Amino acid sequence: MMADRKFQDCPPDKSHLTTYDEAHLSDYLRLLDAAEEGACWREVVSIIFEIDPEKDPEWAKSVHDTHLARARWMTEIGYGYLLGPRLN
Repeated sequence: MMADRKFQDCPPDKSHLTTYDEAHLSDYLRLLDAAEEGACWREVVSIIFEIDPEKDPEWAKSVHDTHLARARWMTEIGYGYLLGPRLN
């Protein structure tokens, strides 16, 4: 199932909810939970994104950090768009 899901290097930097965000809501929640628990980003990126952080640590860290930032945006602003019309 996870192999069917595609991750971008960086989530969209839009001021509204995107179809990418909608497709990855559960991943955002997993990232937030992991951050709250103090999980190592290397373990998180290998589990959620199926990326080996040893092969390209800078890229893996960037994927993790940008998606975590978007997940945090969702908790502050983005969730409001779930209640209204969707924009792409």
